[in-house]
Amino acid sequence: MISLENMSVPVSKKMKDKDKFMKVIPHLFCILALTFVLSSCGSEQKADLVLRNGTIYTLDENNPQAGMVAVRGDRIVFVGSDEEAVSWVGEQTEVIDLQGKTMTPGFIEGHGHFIEMGQAKTKLDLSGARNYTEVVTLVAEAVDKTDPGEWIIGYGWHQSNWNKKPVPEVQGFQTHEALSAVSSQNPVFLLHTTGHAAMVNLKAMELAGISRDTIYEADGEVIKDEHGNPTGILVENAMVLVSSILPEANEESLGRAVDAAMDESLRNGITTFQYAGANRENTGILLKYLNEGKLKVRLWLMLESLTSEDAFLQEWYERGPAIGLNDNFLTVRSIKIYADGAIGSRGAWLIEEYADRPGHFGHETVPMEEVYQISTDALKYGFQVATHAIGDRTNREVLNIYERVFQENPEKARDARFRIEHAQHLDEKDIPRFGELGVIASMQGNFTPYVRPWAVDRLGLDRIREGTYVARKLLSTGAVIVNGSDVPVVGINPIISFYGSVTRQTLDGDPPGGFEPEQKMTRLETLRSYTLDAAFGGFEEDIKGSIEVGKLADFTVFSQDLLQVPDSEILNTVVEYTIVGGKVLFQREK
Repeated sequence: MISLENMSVPVSKKMKDKDKFMKVIPHLFCILALTFVLSSCGSEQKADLVLRNGTIYTLDENNPQAGMVAVRGDRIVFVGSDEEAVSWVGEQTEVIDLQGKTMTPGFIEGHGHFIEMGQAKTKLDLSGARNYTEVVTLVAEAVDKTDPGEWIIGYGWHQSNWNKKPVPEVQGFQTHEALSAVSSQNPVFLLHTTGHAAMVNLKAMELAGISRDTIYEADGEVIKDEHGNPTGILVENAMVLVSSILPEANEESLGRAVDAAMDESLRNGITTFQYAGANRENTGILLKYLNEGKLKVRLWLMLESLTSEDAFLQEWYERGPAIGLNDNFLTVRSIKIYADGAIGSRGAWLIEEYADRPGHFGHETVPMEEVYQISTDALKYGFQVATHAIGDRTNREVLNIYERVFQENPEKARDARFRIEHAQHLDEKDIPRFGELGVIASMQGNFTPYVRPWAVDRLGLDRIREGTYVARKLLSTGAVIVNGSDVPVVGINPIISFYGSVTRQTLDGDPPGGFEPEQKMTRLETLRSYTLDAAFGGFEEDIKGSIEVGKLADFTVFSQDLLQVPDSEILNTVVEYTIVGGKVLFQREK
C-alpha cells in the first residue's frame, strides 16, 4: 500500500533546453546504468519484446527513424535497424511484426478530463443531436426508461453546431418549455459540450429554488427572457445552483468511470493522460486504483483548485509533489485554475465585446488575486500551475500574474514551466510573452475543425485572424505547444487533433487550404506536440516522449504514416496497438 503521508518525493532539477549540460546528465546516467546491467548479464541476454519491420519515428534528434526496438521489462534497451532484431530475439521473446505500419512514442493526451470522460459514457449522449428538437426527443426517450423523480443527466449539446436555430431563442440559447413538457416528473440537467453552461427543466429549477426572483451575482448568469422568467440556461458558476443538488458519485460509480476512461484512452493510442482538474474524490479513486495495481494508463494530475484557502490544496502543499508513483503510473505535481469560461457560452473574458452580443465581455470565474495567490503558493511548494484561459483578457491577466510571480521568486521560477490551458484567443501583444516567460501553451488541435466555423460569429473575422489558435505565431516566438483534445468536450481521438493542427480544416475538408492556413503546424511539430513536447509540459521528457534507450517502453502504432499520407487521408488512420511499459494493452481486431 502506498502512503503519501511520509513520502520523500523528488523534485525535478533539470534546467531548460538551453542548458545542454544539465539536460544530458539524467539521460546519461540512465544509459550508463542500463549498459552496466546488460554487460553484467552476459551477451546471451535477450529482450522481452521486440517490435520490428515498421516505420518507427523516434523523436530522438540523433536517431530520428528506426526499424526495430527491443524492450526489457518496462524500458527500451535497444533502437536500431530491422536487420539487428534477430540478435535480441530468444525463446521467450514476444515479437511483433509491424508489417510496415508506423510506430511513434506513446501519445500523451495533453489536456483532458479523465474521469469525466468515463462518466460521459454513462450519461445521455447529446453530441449527435442536430437541433433542439432532437435533444428534446432524446430526453423524452430517456424519460420512458426512467422512474418518476429520478434525475436525467445528459452531456454534449452545443447550439452553435445545430443545423437550425431554436425557437424561441434568448441570448442565442433555447428555452426550457419544450424540454419541460416531456419531462414533467423527472428533473433534467444537460451539460453543454464546453462544460461552461447547462440547460435544466422546470422540475430541476423547482428543486433548486430557481424562479424569476433568483438573482445570481457571482461569476455566472441565470439567463432570463424579456419577462424576467428563467429560461433554464445556466452559465458558468450559476450551474452550481442545480449541480449542487445532483446525486453524488460514489466509489462504485467512480470506479466504473475509471475503467471506461482507461479503455477509451487505450483504444485511441493514449499511453499517458494529463488530467486537467482532478478533485478530491477523483484523486482518491485514482490513488486507490494505483495502490491496487489496476491503472493501465499513466496519469499525470493537475489538482483542481477553487480558492487559495482550499483544504484540498493545502493538504497537497504539505505533502509536496508525488512523482512517478508505482513505476511511473501516477504523478501529481500541478495545480489547475479555471480563470474564465468558453467562447461557445460567451463566458470567455474578452478585451472587446462579443461581436454577436454587444456590451457583453464575458468574465473571470475566479478573482485574479486568487490566481496570484495560488500561483505564488504553488511555486513555493514545488508545484506547476496550469490555468484555463480562453479569452484574450484572461490570457493577458494570467500572463501578467505569472510574470509577477516569476519576478518575485526568480530562483524557483528558473524552470517553473507554468502552463496556460487552451490559450485559445490572444491579443497580438501577448503572443510573444509565452516564449519570453517560458509559459507552455496547452492547445487542442481539434478546436479548429469543431470551433473555428462558428467562433467567427462570436469574435469577428479580424480578431479570429489576429489571435485565435495561432499556433505558428506562438511557435515562432519560442513557445512550446502541448496538444490534446479536452475530452469529453470533444472526443479523445488524437487523429482529429493531428488533422486539425496540420490542415486547419473541418472534418469535411473545408475550406480548401484551411482556416488561416499561415497558422498550420508541420507534421513533425504536431507529432512532437503529442509526444516529446507534451512530456516536457509534464517535466517527463527524461522518461517518455521519445523512443530512446533507457526510456519507458510506451508506444502507439498507427495503420498509416501520419508524416507522409495526404491530408485527405489522415482521418482514415486508426490505432493498431497501444503499448504501455512494454505490455500490449490494446490491439485492433482484424
